[in-house]
Amino acid sequence: MRSVRHPQVPARVPAQSRRPAAPRRLPRPKLTGFGAGLFACLAMLLVAGVCRLLFGSSLFAYGLLFLPVSAAVGVWVRPADLVTAPISAPIAFAAGVWPVSGGSGGFGGQLMGVVSALSLHAGWLYAGTLAAGLIALVRRAALSGRKRAARQQRARAAY
Repeated sequence: MRSVRHPQVPARVPAQSRRPAAPRRLPRPKLTGFGAGLFACLAMLLVAGVCRLLFGSSLFAYGLLFLPVSAAVGVWVRPADLVTAPISAPIAFAAGVWPVSGGSGGFGGQLMGVVSALSLHAGWLYAGTLAAGLIALVRRAALSGRKRAARQQRARAAY
């Protein structure tokens, strides 16, 4: 008797002739506006803790690490909430600056340290906010362009 192969059972392919697997892509999380703000605040608190432990409360290192967090917020926020990216970035900067602000004394001294850190390092704050805003703006323009192209294609197909 001959063995008959069923058409739904694929034949085994030797390992040498298989195509290599596609390279893994980085995850593309989509955060809501609230989630993006919460992510940014928690990330900046973590960054502030690391800066305090490793760099001795260096506001330069804190500001430098604020830029990738702002960019991540701009990239990871979902398209419906793009307007929240440049809003949540400065809130996160202000929320995380407290551990590295260098205030001393009681509540008043801590508050003065935070206000001084915010005013003296506003350049980092503006740069991160600008990065999040530009990324959100470019994403919004690309989304609008794709929608317009799809609408024009449907109009052409209708005629």
